[in-house]
Amino acid sequence: MQRKQIGDYLVYLAIRVLICIVQAMPIDTGRSVARWLAWLFCNVLRIRADVVDENLAHAFAELSSTERRRLTRRMWEHLFLLVLEVVHAPRKIHETNWRHYISLRDEDRLVRLLLSDRPTLIITAHFGNFEVAGFVLAILGFPTYTVARTLDNVCLDRFLNRFRGSTGQHMIPKKGGYDQIVDVLARGETMTFLADQSAGRKGCWVEFFGRPASAHKAIALLALDNEAPMAVCGARRVGPPLHIELATPATIDPLDAGDPHESGSPIESIHSLTQWYTARLEEIIRNEPGQYWWLHRRWKDNRKARRKKRAA
Repeated sequence: MQRKQIGDYLVYLAIRVLICIVQAMPIDTGRSVARWLAWLFCNVLRIRADVVDENLAHAFAELSSTERRRLTRRMWEHLFLLVLEVVHAPRKIHETNWRHYISLRDEDRLVRLLLSDRPTLIITAHFGNFEVAGFVLAILGFPTYTVARTLDNVCLDRFLNRFRGSTGQHMIPKKGGYDQIVDVLARGETMTFLADQSAGRKGCWVEFFGRPASAHKAIALLALDNEAPMAVCGARRVGPPLHIELATPATIDPLDAGDPHESGSPIESIHSLTQWYTARLEEIIRNEPGQYWWLHRRWKDNRKARRKKRAA
């Protein structure tokens, strides 16, 4: 246990030194470094290359292998820029200058929900810079609660949560945090979910980029049980690093049958609501696929294999 604590602290110190170097680095220099690292990870090291290429081949069957490689490199550059932005955001973006960096689209939909006395669910994905989005919402006076997995390294987990909580963004652990989520919604506050992670074979199976994908049932269940409106949001980079567009392309309210203009279909069940927000997330990602995390094994449908194994 003591060796692990020492090892965790050494890793924490190394990352803090690296962060100090990045903070001292001009944004333009950081952008050039991100491009070089993207080339290294995509073309030389080929980190998770097979997973990324398989995901892109299914999602965009019309792309050639060369086009998929270019898109993969854009994704890696985006990931390194995301880190650059997270490191610089607390020093660069504050209450008086956020308009210089952040643009809002369809913000009336989201603000209307956030100003109401009802609980709200914000649904997003590993797209754009979701970390800076939560940071900025808190700056604008709309603190949120976000579910996140606790890091194994206690020092790093504490450091990351300090960044997230510096403007009022509150974190709830993914494991054992259900009662806290219920309390937040009971108080009429706002929960944010990254809703593009696989929930395993017992999840709610929906279509995502034309393939079955398992989604967590709890998100739709919380919306229905708490009569909480749902807003699908995206935070894509538009132009140089730290220039983010916060968009709210769609909302839905479980108290009504669903506005066809907003949702395209009424709320009928956990499955239909989960399919609705999954389809909206897909639309956001298709508009800027280079800013999505194609590294995930999002499509892990092994239900047939398990049924055959049980039958055997």
